Amino acid sequence: MKKHFVLIYLCLFFTSMNGQVKNDTIDLKYLEDQIYLSLTYNLLFKLPTKISQNGFSGGASIGFIKDIPFNEDRNIGVGLGIGYSYNTYIQNLKINRNNNNVLFEIAENYKTNRFGISAIEFPFELRWRNSTPEKYKFWRVYTGVKLSYILSAKTYFSDINQTLRTKNIDTFNRLQYGVTLATGYSTWNLYVYYGLRPLFKDVLLNGDELDIIDVNVGLRFYIM
Repeated sequence: MKKHFVLIYLCLFFTSMNGQVKNDTIDLKYLEDQIYLSLTYNLLFKLPTKISQNGFSGGASIGFIKDIPFNEDRNIGVGLGIGYSYNTYIQNLKINRNNNNVLFEIAENYKTNRFGISAIEFPFELRWRNSTPEKYKFWRVYTGVKLSYILSAKTYFSDINQTLRTKNIDTFNRLQYGVTLATGYSTWNLYVYYGLRPLFKDVLLNGDELDIIDVNVGLRFYIM
């Protein structure tokens, strides 16, 4: 959580500094919102019976989006970018490796159980805003899709008897994609990502296929 507060502070600081810069000339070919920072609460949907989240599952992402306006007013366009994200999920699905086999079961009587995912992401946004060359605060509605590639997935489990750490898990669908929405005014923007592909591939839990998808809800800050 401390890291999240640091990221929020830095984002607000640089946004404030950017808003205080005054140019002697007006740039009629200005670009907006090319650096982004997102802080989210992560939800798991389509959970099977007896699987539930039981803690704060947080995430953060940062990246660059190339702003491409389509009209003379530069308030309609697209954004194409690249970034990095890290998300954690605290729940009672225990993931462990026995020799070369990855095992899934319901965790019981444990202290900590979570998995974390780091990924490179490629957002694409359709953009509308009511900005002008002289206006630094404006409304925006950005919607689109995001493609992600999982770089690593790690799990952590501990109880009174043992601590287990597992990495290089090949049962995750490394290629993820979903729809996004970022809307708000000035610095503060609501951000939502809804995953369209299950996190796991060909995984059965008590005979049922594990089709869990992730949904991220939080704040997005745009800089520059």
